[in-house]
Amino acid sequence: MHNEPIWNDGTIPSFPALNDEIAVDVCVIGLGGSGLSCIYELLTLGARVAGIDASTIGGGAAGRNGGFLLAGLAAFYHDAVAKLGRERAAAIYRLTISEIERMAALMPTIVRQVGSLRIAVSPEELADCTAQMAAMRADDLPVEAYRGPEGEGLLIPTDGAFQPLHRCIWLARQAERGGVLLFTHTPALDISGTTVHCPQGTIHARQVIVAVDGGLERLLPELRDTVRTTRLQMLATAPDPHCTIPRPVYTRWGYDYWQQLPDGRIALGGCRDRFAESEWDAPPQPSPAVQAALEQILRERIGSQAAIERRWAAQVAYRRDSILPIARQVRPGVWAIGAYNGTGNVIGALCGRAVAYAAIRGQTQLLDLLGRDG
Repeated sequence: MHNEPIWNDGTIPSFPALNDEIAVDVCVIGLGGSGLSCIYELLTLGARVAGIDASTIGGGAAGRNGGFLLAGLAAFYHDAVAKLGRERAAAIYRLTISEIERMAALMPTIVRQVGSLRIAVSPEELADCTAQMAAMRADDLPVEAYRGPEGEGLLIPTDGAFQPLHRCIWLARQAERGGVLLFTHTPALDISGTTVHCPQGTIHARQVIVAVDGGLERLLPELRDTVRTTRLQMLATAPDPHCTIPRPVYTRWGYDYWQQLPDGRIALGGCRDRFAESEWDAPPQPSPAVQAALEQILRERIGSQAAIERRWAAQVAYRRDSILPIARQVRPGVWAIGAYNGTGNVIGALCGRAVAYAAIRGQTQLLDLLGRDG
């Protein structure tokens, strides 16, 4: 198992490791989708920024996920309403729709606004789809009942698919052109005040933004009672001319998911819940048990006999106590965003932009909406 995502086509840019002592306005830890979105916004605010990552651009879950762009939180909309209230749930959902549209406008060659399907696998799940549709229609959110080759459930027309690693690369290139200092293979060993210590260098900053998902609680121990890291796994096939999957599919309560890329390859992930205890705190390497379960879905549910070309894994973080992500100041001058509960592509970008305004302008309203408990 080579543990290489389908998204990596060899175009990841190279940046040096930090080997110096530098001073900036903001240090962003984590060069995935949320961290790079934060940096992109910080540039518009005129901040001097350094960004570091323990591996490469998009080397974590940001470049190793399923490539879905889903509006809302990880919780289905009616569940979000029950936990957060209708006004707040609707506000967050509408913001994520706008964020998908913003991504598509910025990166039209990377984003495909094709909608997504939630497909039920049982009568109980189909009833839950009906409840979700009722709640969404009550708040005038786009949704349609669906019955087709994939099964029965819901069509969410505002969702989409994208190439997640290429998005990270695009954002990194914009940051580089804007004068941001980017360093890869540079883990943050310690944050003392607002000084970040790395193996061969130090960054003195006025503000530090920790924008990592998997492993967030390891870098910020005060979050250990709130956040826990788990492993997500995927596989991808060779192009399959016998399958036609027009849009991303989210099924079995969201535990299984797949899409077909424009070149015909199928990317499939999920099954974490079937092996949940062994996936918590597991290293980002594919496991035989989960991969076998994914292959069974590929052959029996999707009906593809295409050769499997890639298998990979990534770490993400889940909240223990909330459907909301972590999005707040955790120490004076130190901010944290992450723990997106498995669907961070859109909400993570929003959190990245929100924390930039909170750190530089003191404007916390959007960050509070996305991450404030209670």
